[in-house]
Amino acid sequence: MVAKITFCRLSALLSILAVLSCDPIVTQFDDTEDGQLYTAKRLQPPPAAVETIGVMTWNIRFGAGRTKWFGDSNGTRVILPADEVYYHLEGIAALLKAAEPDILLLQEVDIQSKRSAYIDQVQWLLDHTHLNYGAYASVWKAQVIPSDGLGRMDMGIAVLSRWPITNAERIKLPLRGDQDGLTKYFYLRRSILKTRIALPGLQEFYAVNVHTAAFSTDDTKKIQLDIFKDELDKLESRGIPFVAGGDLNSLPVNATKTDYCLSDKADDESFHGPNDDPQHKEGSYFTPEITWMQALYDTYSPAVLLNDYGANESHYFTHTPLWDSPYDRKLDYLFTNRAWLAGSDSTYHVAAPWSDHAPVSALWEVPK
Repeated sequence: MVAKITFCRLSALLSILAVLSCDPIVTQFDDTEDGQLYTAKRLQPPPAAVETIGVMTWNIRFGAGRTKWFGDSNGTRVILPADEVYYHLEGIAALLKAAEPDILLLQEVDIQSKRSAYIDQVQWLLDHTHLNYGAYASVWKAQVIPSDGLGRMDMGIAVLSRWPITNAERIKLPLRGDQDGLTKYFYLRRSILKTRIALPGLQEFYAVNVHTAAFSTDDTKKIQLDIFKDELDKLESRGIPFVAGGDLNSLPVNATKTDYCLSDKADDESFHGPNDDPQHKEGSYFTPEITWMQALYDTYSPAVLLNDYGANESHYFTHTPLWDSPYDRKLDYLFTNRAWLAGSDSTYHVAAPWSDHAPVSALWEVPK
C-alpha cells in the first residue's frame, strides 16, 4: 500500500510555473522506458552455479518504519530527518543480510525525496548488503508535491540482484480513473519493472516487480493486475523462466475477511452508516475485488499456496496500515512460471519495526 494524499487546491501562480518551467513539475513517462541501473560500490562475488535462489519481495515504506506518517497511518508526520531514515534502513539491511535473498523486489523506495532526507535508498542498500546490482523505475517523481509540505519526490520500485542486471524496462501502468484532473496530475504514476538478470545456467531469466494501486475505487487496480499478467504471459509464451511479484494491494481469493473499513478508520471518520458518504474507506474495502487475483493463481505458481494460506491466514499476513498493530492482511506476493521449492516460503513478521509490510521470500528452483 502507499500513502493516500489529499491535495490542496493550487494557486494560479503554480499553474503559470508549470507552463513556463523548462522542466515539468511532475515527470511524465513514455509507455516504455529504460530503468535506472545501479552497481554497489564494492562487488561481492556471487555464486557461479546455483540449484535454487532465494527471492524476496518487500515494500520498505521509504525507510519510515512504523512512523505515524500522515498519508497512510492516520498520523501527522510528513518529513523525516536523516538519522531516523538511516535507523530504519539499517534495520532493513540487517534483515536482508540474515535472510540472504539472491534477488529482491522492492516497493516504496525513495531515491531523492524530501520526506526521506534525499537519501538514495537503492544505492544505500546495495552498499550495505550482499546484493551487487540494482534497477529502479520511478512511480512518483516531481519537483514538488504541493500537499502538506511533501516537496520534492522520487519514489519507485526496484530489483536488486547478486548477478548483473543486463536490461531493465519501465512499463507504464494506467492512472487512476476516479480522481479529478488536478489530483491526478500530482499523483502516482505506477509502473512495472521488468529486469533481465544474468543468472548462471540460464540463457534468459527475468525478475518482474509491480506495485498496483492502493486507493482506487474504480477498476484501475484490476486493469493494472491484468497488464502485469499480460507481461508475464509474454515471457511464458517465449519459454522464458521468471520470478515476479510485489505489493499487489489485493487479498488472496480465499481470504475470509474482505472489509477493513472500521478497523482502519481514524477517530474522526465514519463508514457503513446510513448517512456516510462514502460508505467505505479507500483502500480498505476489498469485497468487490476478491476475484481479481484469480487469473494469476490459475496461471502461475504462487510462493504461498492458497490451501496453506486458507489453513492459517494470520501466519501469512503482510500488512497493516495501523502504526501500532500487527499485520492483519496479505497484500504481497511472489509468482513464477516454473517451481518454488516446496515448503521454502517465509513471511517475516519480525520485520514489523522496519515497515508496515512484511517481506515474503521463497526458494526458486533453477531449471535444469
